Amino acid sequence: MATKTISLDEEAYERLKARKKEGESFSETVKRLAGERSWNEVTGILSEDEAADLEAAIDDGRTKSRDRSDRLTAELDEAIDDEMSE
Repeated sequence: MATKTISLDEEAYERLKARKKEGESFSETVKRLAGERSWNEVTGILSEDEAADLEAAIDDGRTKSRDRSDRLTAELDEAIDDEMSE
């Protein structure tokens, strides 16, 4: 695998070193961290109204999913009961 050399100032190096897990290479650490998003990065993206609308939509989706699951479970139970009574 090809490699690249990069330069980090002392502070950046110390921060990276602090996030490095035991047995993990610096390359593995960078790959792991590069995929992360800090909550600080997403804070403020939505207005309070947009956040409330999103939360309501999520709650509505969860309710519909739960209702569908309950309906399917009831239908399956009924089909099993019908099958057993035959």
